Amino acid sequence: MLSLRQLYKIGKGPSSSHTMGPDKAARRFIDMYPDADKYKVVLYGSLAKTGVGHRTDWVLEQAFEGRSCNIVLEMNEEIEEHPNTMDFFAYYSSGESRTARFYSVGGGDVRMKGEKIAPEEEIYNLNSFTAISDYCREKEICIWQYVEECEGTEIWDYLAEVWETMKAAVKEGLNAQGILHGGLNIQRKARYLYRQKHLDETEETKTNRLVCAYAFAVSEQNASGGTIVTAPTCGACGVVPAVLMFAQKKRNFTDEQILHALATGGIVGNLIKTNASISGAECGCQAEIGTACAMAAAAIGELYELDLDQIEYAAEMSIEHHLGLTCDPVKGLVQIPCIERNAVAAMRALNAVNLADFLADSRKISFDMVVETMYETGKDLKVVYRETSEGGLASKYNV
Repeated sequence: MLSLRQLYKIGKGPSSSHTMGPDKAARRFIDMYPDADKYKVVLYGSLAKTGVGHRTDWVLEQAFEGRSCNIVLEMNEEIEEHPNTMDFFAYYSSGESRTARFYSVGGGDVRMKGEKIAPEEEIYNLNSFTAISDYCREKEICIWQYVEECEGTEIWDYLAEVWETMKAAVKEGLNAQGILHGGLNIQRKARYLYRQKHLDETEETKTNRLVCAYAFAVSEQNASGGTIVTAPTCGACGVVPAVLMFAQKKRNFTDEQILHALATGGIVGNLIKTNASISGAECGCQAEIGTACAMAAAAIGELYELDLDQIEYAAEMSIEHHLGLTCDPVKGLVQIPCIERNAVAAMRALNAVNLADFLADSRKISFDMVVETMYETGKDLKVVYRETSEGGLASKYNV
């Protein structure tokens, strides 16, 4: 598996696959052919069908920085190689042209077709939860200590930057007001949730309200193009910071403890990214919000000092009960149902940890098994339910 730096990425929303990926691809192509007289980009599949809502066109215009560029949304042609495919063209006054095909593979990562590059360095030589937990038991270490062993102590500086970015997104989101960009006239709700207190509020209601407020805050920042951390993606970026912020405020966990939790949650996300997918265009929202829920559950399990079996069970449940979840964003915007979904997943992560604390000894399904199942389920989903906005809520809701 690759470094956690390739999972937790700091950047602008609203979509790691639709904004961060295309932005990276465009800048690479411009570096390859900087002197072209004009350019063209053709977007296929999910990039075409939800590109305007996800602001793919906007981010490409920003990347080309005033250069002549024609952006084409090819709605009718599907590319079997990958649902997030882009063709870039560079044209010269001499009549010559150059082209390259890129794939936005999720989490802000891109690949260029035919590119012969050395594979990125594998930081982790164990690629299943079973193998990692067996190793940790044998050496009598925690998962976060395994991360340090593989990544080196410098990983803590990076995760500290990740945590500071997450906290900033929560803070900014809780203070922001107004209507989100895109035409759905969605009013920001994080500030309202955070400040809406009742005299007879139970502790359980307060917990739900605060966790949801934090998740809304980060998700609304993402929807507005703010700076967030992919955890594992932009569309699911509110879950992990919501539960960690709540836990830190409620139980006074130190930042060092939070970083250990991020490392543990990161291993869960890395395993899913390696053995299945974190791309909504490839496997539906189960791959995004389901993974985020599993990462959050594992992170909280680490904070609460659960054992390896309990952490595995919490993460496994979080995936299992998101199986089949469709990705059907209304108007292609990362707003409905995405923002609420982050809040619901954050609460579910906490519930999974509580249940795992009691029932881990009786579990029948392994984490590795449910990840394999999720991937197969995602491949079986009709394309209209995989970030194309052609099915589900996206096809029913009319503005």
